[in-house]
Amino acid sequence: MQNVFVYLEIEDGQVAEVSLELLTKGRTLATQLGCQLEAIAIGYGLDTVGEQVFPYGVDRLTIAEDPRLKYYTTLPHTSIIVNLFKEEQPQIALMGATSVGRDLGPRVSSSLFSGLTADCTMLEIGEFEDKKNNKTYENLLYQIRPAFGGNIVATIVNPDCRPQMATVREGVMKKQVLDANYKGEVRRLDVAKYVSDEDFVVEVIERHMEKSKLNIKGAPIVVAGGYGMGSAEGFNMLYELAAVLGGEVGASRAAVDAGFCEHERQIGQTGVTVRPKLYIACGISGQIQHIAGMQDSSIIIAINNDPHAPINTIADYVITGNVEDVVPKLIKYYKANTK
Repeated sequence: MQNVFVYLEIEDGQVAEVSLELLTKGRTLATQLGCQLEAIAIGYGLDTVGEQVFPYGVDRLTIAEDPRLKYYTTLPHTSIIVNLFKEEQPQIALMGATSVGRDLGPRVSSSLFSGLTADCTMLEIGEFEDKKNNKTYENLLYQIRPAFGGNIVATIVNPDCRPQMATVREGVMKKQVLDANYKGEVRRLDVAKYVSDEDFVVEVIERHMEKSKLNIKGAPIVVAGGYGMGSAEGFNMLYELAAVLGGEVGASRAAVDAGFCEHERQIGQTGVTVRPKLYIACGISGQIQHIAGMQDSSIIIAINNDPHAPINTIADYVITGNVEDVVPKLIKYYKANTK
């Protein structure tokens, strides 16, 4: 059918944010290609999935529901998607670059001999000219991702194999409702036709999941530090500033590589993407890899002793000075104003 398919990650009946982000992008791609957007939900207790995803422009929701599918396990999910894709022949298939997507995507693509581009940050439609074979391909999926440690951005195409598969990082696509009243078709699969009993050889008896201790992506205010903070101790003032403002602390890759901050707080092409209301960049020069992860912030304040730092070109406000002088003053005055 040559449609665009999005695999939905679902936890306790709730569709994951990354899946909703992919539906938004998938709707745009399907409209450009003149085809339908389809979503796949696998699990148990999926009664509300339709009302969650149809507003994002889903034309058809395929549901595979079985008590044994309540928790994600590799084999049954792989079998369902592989067999479904053999039937439907999608031209594009998208998954989140999460622990689930990174496990499921390669298995599906390997079974279908389709190839997979992991950790994409952008998806576009375009043409490709194969000069070696003198062939031009129309309407290919540009799978765009950082490469060589984020030093370059690679655009990858898959001219001949289908589906064109990609996993996409959380937060890099903007989630947006198309039409609150949009209604699509619901199709329920006979699970027994798509999986075998052997696929359920692994049974989840008891599951424990540790909740994430920080939520940079959802923070309204982010105070981020770079190599210019000088040390891990230098980051202490950023934690204090973030606490005063009710925000989270982030870091550039240079700061993380230097050991100033943990990797979970890294912002940029090789970290997380954030869109806070206020982003305060402290001692960050502003390399393109970092800017890609925070340029959509509503207000950007840059604090740097280099008046020509690249971060200044996208900042709404620039404070030229040493962070060890400026940040304590911000803490002092913010504290005074919050009393």
